[in-house]
Amino acid sequence: MAVVDDGGNLMALERLDGTFSAGANISIGKARTAVMFKKPTRFFEELINSSGKGRTVMTALENFTPLIGGIPITVDGQIVGGVGVSGAASADQDEKLAIAGANAFTPGASAASGSTPPVSYFEKSKVDDAFSKGAILLDGSDGRNYMVHASRREKPGQAEIHTKDADVIYVLEGSAKFITGGEAVDAKTTAPDELRGTSIRNGETRQIAKGDVIVVPNGVPHQFLEVTNPFLYYVVKVDKRDMNMKKQWHVWSASTTLALALSLSFVRAAAQTIQDPPFGRPDAVVDLAARDSVQLVKGQWRYHDVKIVDADSRAVGPDLKPSGDPIKTYDYAPYAGAADFDDSQWEGIDATTLDQRRSTAKVCFNWYRISVTIPGKVGNFETAGSTIAFEIVIDDYAEVWVNGKMPRVLGQPGGPVIKGFNAPNRVIITRNAQPGQRIQLAVFGINGPISYSPQNFIWIKSATLDFYKAPKVAISETPATIIRKDPALDEIVPAGAKIEKLAGGFLFTEGPIWVPRMEDTDGYLLFSDPNNNLIYRWTQDGQLSIFLTKSGYRGMDIGEYGQPGSNGLTLDKQGRLTINQHGNRRVVRMEKNGQLTILADRYEERRLNSPNDLVYKSDGALYFTDPPFGLPKFFDDPRKELPYSGVFRVSPDGKQVQLLTTDLKGPNGLAFSPDEKYFYVDDWDTEKKIIMRYEVNSDGTLSNGKIFFDMTSAEGEDALDGVKIDQKGTLYVSGPGGLWIISAEGKHLGTIVGPEHPHNFAWGDDDGKTLYLCAKTGLYRIRLNIPGIRP
Repeated sequence: MAVVDDGGNLMALERLDGTFSAGANISIGKARTAVMFKKPTRFFEELINSSGKGRTVMTALENFTPLIGGIPITVDGQIVGGVGVSGAASADQDEKLAIAGANAFTPGASAASGSTPPVSYFEKSKVDDAFSKGAILLDGSDGRNYMVHASRREKPGQAEIHTKDADVIYVLEGSAKFITGGEAVDAKTTAPDELRGTSIRNGETRQIAKGDVIVVPNGVPHQFLEVTNPFLYYVVKVDKRDMNMKKQWHVWSASTTLALALSLSFVRAAAQTIQDPPFGRPDAVVDLAARDSVQLVKGQWRYHDVKIVDADSRAVGPDLKPSGDPIKTYDYAPYAGAADFDDSQWEGIDATTLDQRRSTAKVCFNWYRISVTIPGKVGNFETAGSTIAFEIVIDDYAEVWVNGKMPRVLGQPGGPVIKGFNAPNRVIITRNAQPGQRIQLAVFGINGPISYSPQNFIWIKSATLDFYKAPKVAISETPATIIRKDPALDEIVPAGAKIEKLAGGFLFTEGPIWVPRMEDTDGYLLFSDPNNNLIYRWTQDGQLSIFLTKSGYRGMDIGEYGQPGSNGLTLDKQGRLTINQHGNRRVVRMEKNGQLTILADRYEERRLNSPNDLVYKSDGALYFTDPPFGLPKFFDDPRKELPYSGVFRVSPDGKQVQLLTTDLKGPNGLAFSPDEKYFYVDDWDTEKKIIMRYEVNSDGTLSNGKIFFDMTSAEGEDALDGVKIDQKGTLYVSGPGGLWIISAEGKHLGTIVGPEHPHNFAWGDDDGKTLYLCAKTGLYRIRLNIPGIRP
């Protein structure tokens, strides 16, 4: 299923179980066709099939897919987008699902189409009878994604966790002490999608009584205590499970998923790309275009034009640097970004004249500089410990230096580098402000668009210091659901641990790696969306940007792939990013100049399957897994050249690719023990959910492989995915139901259950104690007590 906006831009894509691999691309084409021509695509298929009229012209149109299953979305008489469905049991079924999706956006349309379940009525006698013993009033049939219970409780209950259902509770009579969150003690699976434990530790206690309503999200422990008899309450249980886990297609699930996906796409776009961090309204502002505000920070604006000058340089050399023959080029003067640059002889300008047009028109540049001293107070706001952002809007572009530095990384949107045409540059200048702290700001102004040879001049539209007492980074925060199997877990997971959601709305998140703090840049996280063929960058201030597009494949047949993009990411000892590319079926390293070096793409002249996860050994050797999950038809794909799924090693000098083992059907996550004596690799195989442990030989090969841990009998549909290890040798494994924590001795200490199932992780932040979780459509993190092993 695909949803596009009125311009044909893809807003949401959901691939269902049982659909063929090319279905995603076809569904997008159907949606775009419905929007382009403002008609259901059935019209065009029937037109072409009936008489051939229009065949030659229409089939030559770009993005034109004249197949049944595309429906325009109409709201208040306006076409605002389209829905396309492909791969159902028939073309008619494609169209029915597309209509249901489109109707989700049209008030009243769902009822008219017959997709809404019938109204249910229960007379008083039936309700009273249900409450007398506690019974189900509505069982979720007729395509409903909810159930209604008439519940009766006469004594305290066990701790419960519903992994798929959210509960909406309305108290009808009586009262009870109700505990939510925290950790369920000795939790065990007692029914599908349900766990029960003896009690809850570190939860939040409430006294609930007649008329109260409480909503318990799926995955959150809850328990009734100190119940007055009788305690009567309605429970509406809402099914929150992912659509792609369903084996049947219900009209309600199609329309609901599409509606939510589209609305979330718009929400995330607004939250993550419009404003740079810190997000939200500041607690105090110093207007640097106001005389009294500039006096408050003891500042003085200074100005200077920039000149273009002749300069000597060298042509590009074999190293792709200016190391070739001498040539002539151009440069600018003065270089005024340095913190200690002497601008005392520059023109001093009054803050109230920042909007005066300056420089020389056409292709021109200039400098603005100001040194600010942090005051103790801004109005009634105490500045100590606050986060401060410098925001400036220049007509037309700006680059910003702070204390002589202008950090930049690939894909960076704004901040110190150009944000956009007349767009605000926001740079965090301190996260722990101290009164009296002095900060030097230098702004390089650029007239534009440059290729237009503009007739305008350069001027400052606004310049402010924005103060934030405690800027928020996370989108949401929920108590971590902890299934505690052993007291040793308490040394790892802190009491009251919370899971923070940092970003969402992705197709599928994978392969995270934390890039540590450098002299000029703060640490940040990189992670893949293999379905969307992208690598994203997330900063500790909450900014999300595209680090690398077409991260795994650029082939003409990309529409056939479910996951054409990059998967696992890691860093070598020099800090160079190493990437597993699904579609390209290779492992590459990104050099400091942005060039890609192929480390492995074949073994014995046969192409690799689709490299999945990877890890470096301390001697510089690279180890990676190679299942076929990046190929469109997995194990049955005709492109597959190797008869097995292997674990491989690339020698430290990059000259040799070795096959280490073919023991597993779907080798996936991998990691070394802290002393590198052992090598762990797990298996994405629903019939054999195991972790293997091998001894590492002196030449880097593996031997004496044994099953270290077996989860085959564990409840849950997921097999095993990512693996990480902390400095004490404890394993963190993506397994059935959540994040499994397993001691170095092979003992299951406990499981962390989050809002979405985590598939891969990375240790991050300066101390290495934050575990970042790539979990289906979202990015999350949790603080732990033991630092992890990082590249």
